[in-house]
Amino acid sequence: MLELRAAALDALCFADPATKLAAVAALAAEGLVVDTQREIAEPPAVPGRPQRPQLVRPGEVAQRSAATEQGRAALVHALAHIEFNAINLALDITWRFAGLPELFYREWARVAVEEAAHFSLLQARLVELGVAYGDFPAHDGLWEMAAKTRTDLVARLALVPRTLEARGLDASPAVRAKFASAGDAKSAQIVDVILRDEIGHVATGNRWFRFVCAELRIDQIGAQTAAVVRYGAPVLRGPFNLAARRSAGFSDEELQELSKHN
Repeated sequence: MLELRAAALDALCFADPATKLAAVAALAAEGLVVDTQREIAEPPAVPGRPQRPQLVRPGEVAQRSAATEQGRAALVHALAHIEFNAINLALDITWRFAGLPELFYREWARVAVEEAAHFSLLQARLVELGVAYGDFPAHDGLWEMAAKTRTDLVARLALVPRTLEARGLDASPAVRAKFASAGDAKSAQIVDVILRDEIGHVATGNRWFRFVCAELRIDQIGAQTAAVVRYGAPVLRGPFNLAARRSAGFSDEELQELSKHN
């Protein structure tokens, strides 16, 4: 019988996007068992990803105007790359950390399925715009943080869903506005779908961050601050989507602190 965490690791290792998407879809099948206690050795092919796009430093990714079709294609491509990385991030947390409640693994597998749906929407939109995933350079910031926190679950939850992915909540209104102002309703609608689901994904990160901190009897604010310092997380700057962050489970105290940086 297929075991969920092992299946998530298999999906993570697939490089071909179509193969990965099919493997992720299988995680939604009924009847998958979860071995919560198994310690799984990390294989060398983590994460699996295609040879393209070319990965460059963040500052080397060209900024293009959404007023042109090529510029909109580049922006859709950037979103597709984020979502492809988000698939890998959800798969990685599903298999990597043993000893948590079964619900932890099932919820992160569901996140992977939804991230795959986002990538599929964006991949199809790229085809409509006359390009394909891999045609533009991209950066690897999301996965680099996952690699840094591979042995530290508290930091992984603090810095990936609660920090980097939460930045997607902040960025979505401006990205949507760029598409809408250019008359690209299709791309704007995809951003709406992604924002709706990403609120839930960040909420999942918030919920399990608080659970793990409570189990370890450590202060949540202190743990977040320590993770930022230890792993060199980016300094957050506004504007912040406070309504989306509130819906995703950030506390009033956290939102008030963020408001100081708007």
